[in-house]
Amino acid sequence: MLCDYVEEEIKKKERIVAINDEFVALVPYWAVWPFESLVLPRHHVSHIAKLNDKQRTDLASILKVLLTKYDNLFESSFPYSGGIHQLPFHASPEDEEINHMHIHYLPPLLRSATVKKFMVGFELLSNAQRDLTPENAAQKLASLSDVLYHQKK
Repeated sequence: MLCDYVEEEIKKKERIVAINDEFVALVPYWAVWPFESLVLPRHHVSHIAKLNDKQRTDLASILKVLLTKYDNLFESSFPYSGGIHQLPFHASPEDEEINHMHIHYLPPLLRSATVKKFMVGFELLSNAQRDLTPENAAQKLASLSDVLYHQKK
């Protein structure tokens, strides 16, 4: 499913934040967290240990680009939560085809460096509230420089 999703997002170009030969960083259409993003391989890879040298280099590159854009978003370094979803190392060979490695990033800032958002109560257990569309979040992130803001000063 994620293989098809990556292809569709690349065609539409509505929610892409950064892209290179092997990976794409995007704001998924189902994003409920402000500036939530996914980093996905452009070709099927089940887990990080399966990456070749080019893929590892391109993963490092796109992570640097995405995280620099996050720092430039509100001209402030800030923490974020991130996690990798991949095939468990002890999974069966049949599971390899259905698991598509991807990385989630969830920064806690909403509209500025001082406005934080934490999912709690109603949002956490029932219905997430979002005041920013995935398309708007992707457009804001994509338009930012890949050079750290404080290096320009």
